[in-house]
Amino acid sequence: MVSNLAMSGALPARRLIVGITGASGAVYGVRLLERARTLGVETHLVATPAGILNVHHELGLDRKQLEALATKAYAPAEVGACIASGSFATDAMVIAPCTMKTLAAVAHGMGDNLLTRAADVTLKERRRLVLMVRETPFNLAHLRNMTAVTEMGGIIFPPLPAFYHRPQSIDELVNDTVERVLSVLQIDRADPRQWLGL
Repeated sequence: MVSNLAMSGALPARRLIVGITGASGAVYGVRLLERARTLGVETHLVATPAGILNVHHELGLDRKQLEALATKAYAPAEVGACIASGSFATDAMVIAPCTMKTLAAVAHGMGDNLLTRAADVTLKERRRLVLMVRETPFNLAHLRNMTAVTEMGGIIFPPLPAFYHRPQSIDELVNDTVERVLSVLQIDRADPRQWLGL
């Protein structure tokens, strides 16, 4: 049976899993969801309780407002959700921001909730996983966990701002970082600013 979508010749929206944890920098996850929507990307959101708390503290959004930004949202305890299986085709996953606890769980294959299970599935299916880790300074455990995730094929992407474009606002810094992340995730029409030389 041919779907109406296939008959119309339209391509299905790309699927992106977005995780939000309790590290500072909730704006990155929220802005990724907003930007993905403008690009026609289907988003599947998992926010931890600490992530919800931090979204409220840093941005003034409640759970309902956050979840409304995604195509579909899940609680971390919903381990039977579609994104817990490799048979559910997604293109990539990003955890923005990513706590050191979540990094450690991913590094050691501890899929004990939907967020870490989805990350584990992303790695085992050889799909792109980006962790926007938020901590400073790093201790040796943090560095070893980042190395482990990198060795498994994940991408460690601390949200470090670029200043060579002379940004005029925090919003501009956030947007630039988000576009770079979308580009790393290989999302079509991501628009990171390029360095063209002096």
